[in-house]
Amino acid sequence: MLPQKQAEEAIVPGDISVNGGTQGGEEERVDHEPRHSFKSLLWHGGSVYDAWFSCASNQVAQVLLTLPYSFSQLGMLSGVLLQIFYGLLGSWTSYLISVLYVEYRTRKEKENVSFKNHIIQWFEVLDGLLGPQWKAVGLAFNCTMLLCAAVIQLIACASNIYYINDRLDKRTWTYIFGACCATTVFIPSFHNYRIWSFFGLGMTTYTAWYLTIAAFIHGQVDGVKHSGPTKLVLYFTGATNILYTFGGHAVTVEIMHAMWKPQKFKYIYLFATIYVFTLTIPSAAAVYWAFGDQLLDHGNAFSVLPRTRFRDAAVILMLIHQFITFGFACTPLYFVWEKVVRMHDTKSICLRALVRLPVVIPIWFLAIIFPFFGPINSAVGAFLVSFTVYIIPALAHMLTYRKASDRQNAAEKPPFFLPSWTAMYVVNTFVVGWVFVVGFGFGGWASMSNIIKQVDSFGLFAKCYQCKPPPPTHQH
Repeated sequence: MLPQKQAEEAIVPGDISVNGGTQGGEEERVDHEPRHSFKSLLWHGGSVYDAWFSCASNQVAQVLLTLPYSFSQLGMLSGVLLQIFYGLLGSWTSYLISVLYVEYRTRKEKENVSFKNHIIQWFEVLDGLLGPQWKAVGLAFNCTMLLCAAVIQLIACASNIYYINDRLDKRTWTYIFGACCATTVFIPSFHNYRIWSFFGLGMTTYTAWYLTIAAFIHGQVDGVKHSGPTKLVLYFTGATNILYTFGGHAVTVEIMHAMWKPQKFKYIYLFATIYVFTLTIPSAAAVYWAFGDQLLDHGNAFSVLPRTRFRDAAVILMLIHQFITFGFACTPLYFVWEKVVRMHDTKSICLRALVRLPVVIPIWFLAIIFPFFGPINSAVGAFLVSFTVYIIPALAHMLTYRKASDRQNAAEKPPFFLPSWTAMYVVNTFVVGWVFVVGFGFGGWASMSNIIKQVDSFGLFAKCYQCKPPPPTHQH
């Protein structure tokens, strides 16, 4: 008879095979440890609460500091409404991904396929449900998006630390933080992010409320103006940044697979998003209220607030959180690389870490080559996030259940708030159409226009991108 923990990992009730065919992935490696040991408390997280912390912590990171800039482009009303709209849109497509994961795993378990020491990923779900062409598309978009996200986090680390210590240039800080972030190769999977996710969310919560309170204490600057939106290009650039903000569910499948009961994930991302609203909306609205159009020239909210010990604390906490977010972005890439070199099932943490280093080094190198990657955040949102976490999941869901027999035998029926398949198809069609036209179309145009406008300021291997020049020395 299987231990209870292993039994919980089965998707298909009453269909637990003796050979472990229905077990979870990396959880198999830790069954010999006491369930309630101190190490288990800090290191092994597979509960609903762990998944919630992972989703909420991963969803809001460096982008928290750029949302006031987006509000200056969009205006207060559009900024708030688009956050709510894209938050709900992201929650819906995350729900679709979770449904497709359960469908894929249910079908495989009925075929007695074993997932022992194997972590299921999104491209494998697409492959199993829709074929190799979808696998290739999903793999290309997902890996490219996560690679860009990891590079952005490294560049953001250097930019943030520069606010409290400018004795070193940003490129040197990128070297330092690249080495620090490389230690994420030792974290086996999302199952082991329990303590990091908990502290990570605490760090962003502090930073968000610091921004809110500091803005109100500072008050409105003299002659403050709130003229946004003024130009379409700025409006859609800001809108695409918000789309990117709530597109953090590219790691949904990996987080689900780390759970003891993955089928309970369905609404976790929605509850995480609701909490994130309490961080992003007040902080962005408060900073925009205080500084108005000045934010059009300040992409990072830290740059407009006076330096205090509270701001320095927020900077340091965001740096630590960016280390965590770097790990969240890179871990799926680690899994892909492990599978390519056929080392995914090894139990040695040190050997896996060594195998993963070829993933970290190119990311580190790209952050040094392209220190201007920050200004193309919205381009990443328009060209990668739009497809990876909005369009592809919606299309995949419609195609998976296009036949009446597939709908009748679906592992997950339509949700209680949308009880018909027709309604689900209508919503999915709207998601695909909206994100393709507004996110990819108008967002891509605005992002490229913004990049072209700033291209003269770009420079490969820039020592200190967008740093203020040193004051001139006067000779007597």
